[in-house]
Amino acid sequence: MKNKVFIIAEAGVNHNGKKDIALRMVDAACKAGADAIKFQTFKAEKLASRMAKKAPYQENKSKEGQLEMLKKLQLPPRFFKRLKKYCENKGILFLSTPFDYKSVDFLNKIVPAYKISSGDLNNLPFLKYIAQKNKPILLSTGMATLKEVKEAVKIITNNQRCVKKDARFKSLTLMHCTTSYPCPHKEANLLAIRTLKKEFRYPVGYSDHTKGVEASVAAVALGATIIEKHFTLDKNMSGPDHKASAEPKELKQLVSVIRNTEVGLGSGIKRPQSCEKENMKAARKSLVAARDLKAGEKISRLMIEIKRPGSGIAPVKLDKIIGKTLKRNKLKDELLDWKDFK
Repeated sequence: MKNKVFIIAEAGVNHNGKKDIALRMVDAACKAGADAIKFQTFKAEKLASRMAKKAPYQENKSKEGQLEMLKKLQLPPRFFKRLKKYCENKGILFLSTPFDYKSVDFLNKIVPAYKISSGDLNNLPFLKYIAQKNKPILLSTGMATLKEVKEAVKIITNNQRCVKKDARFKSLTLMHCTTSYPCPHKEANLLAIRTLKKEFRYPVGYSDHTKGVEASVAAVALGATIIEKHFTLDKNMSGPDHKASAEPKELKQLVSVIRNTEVGLGSGIKRPQSCEKENMKAARKSLVAARDLKAGEKISRLMIEIKRPGSGIAPVKLDKIIGKTLKRNKLKDELLDWKDFK
């Protein structure tokens, strides 16, 4: 089987800035069977200005701005080193998205690849800086036009040099997504996966912000090599992303259906499958005697019927039988055999 779909459990900031919750999320991602868990690394003051307002999905009863909200959601850099070690001990890959230059430098020592958020797709100086770290890049493309994606790909590829090979990631993977939490199914635009695959020579993944697992399954069927899904320990927790995230049971279901889907896609070669071969005998048809036949009779079309089972001469050979002479008696409904003819 080809390389399996790589599944990332997106913890994001659903730890609410709490270290114990972050560790429990690692446990949950492992139990669900995800290949990696991804967090977000940032310094709030470097990510948002004092004037920045929240996105509509982040709004709640609080009057605080985006900066104040982010301050509550950030984790100290030194804790990410502990998180990485914890992930290693649990057997799951640690990833994190950097949102500022200092975080890029910090993560360079502890992640095998960079994930870049959709919000930074048009931040070309930032993309150039990350590309020069020469690590594989997963680039989210939410909110972007094809032209903007082309510009981002160009700046990355022009600045990546000697990217360290990694069996899990190519030098660049484009991640289709719709930046809405949750994303309405009618706006998932999954056929854009085909567009990106056709336009670029890089693999394409999908960051799923919809509710449920259907969109991820469809993305795999369309050729997505990486699936990323936001998850939380409890949708009822306070915080901007919880309600649009999958709970542990849903994440486990997601992993299960993706694994079944990728196996079900098969090789693409149209041929009988091993489980069909015995059924072919029962379901297909063969040439049989339409009545009791005597040795020496010359076969005509009226002397042959086409019936199950399919273990005799196939109907496609009918014309080759007409006109042949029997050398042995055949009972009505008995399968005809090439040895029956002179």
